[in-house]
Amino acid sequence: MTTTPDRRRAPGMTPDQRRDTIVQAALPLVAELGAAVTTATIARAAGIGEATIFRVFDDKNAVLQACVTAAMDPSQVLQELHSIPLEQPLANRLTDAVHALDAHLTRMGAVIGALHATGGTSRATGGTSRPAPAAAGSRPRGRDAAQAATRQAVLELIEPDQDQLRLPAGSLADAVLNLFFGRSRHTAPGDTTVTVEQLVDLLLHGALNPQQPS
Repeated sequence: MTTTPDRRRAPGMTPDQRRDTIVQAALPLVAELGAAVTTATIARAAGIGEATIFRVFDDKNAVLQACVTAAMDPSQVLQELHSIPLEQPLANRLTDAVHALDAHLTRMGAVIGALHATGGTSRATGGTSRPAPAAAGSRPRGRDAAQAATRQAVLELIEPDQDQLRLPAGSLADAVLNLFFGRSRHTAPGDTTVTVEQLVDLLLHGALNPQQPS
């Protein structure tokens, strides 16, 4: 007599996990197509049926709203900042930090820019659809909390070299962020007039060439 193997189905996703899976599949599509993306396209990318989307989202606009929230979520960039090895020289640490911040702004700008270009920004950020519940896990909430967490992460990269600095580490952290965000506002995408490495070198060593020995 043969026995039938005991087959057990893998546990299904929770609603939060399903929402996160859909949003992660939708993000590159929204960055490319903006509000013109369809739920059918998102479903194919997520490997699910289109109806599954509407079990966890009210409508497509709610998916777009969740994508904007995810693009602005600082969790990834904070993780990248915390993973920068403190054994590196300070200039390397700050260079890695600025590259991580650059990538975060690029991800955010791609999604919001595509939605703006296709007329979907106001609907995605201020529509009447119910906001998607936050995914499980602790995430900094609000712009002020995100900025404070980012500053703290940059500060922790600088503090090991406090004894070599002319100013408190907190002042240098503020200078890094002010210089970086000012550069981001005034630099066109792809503009490499001033590289990140040059920016960090300028901040740490000043703009003047060292005097040549006589």
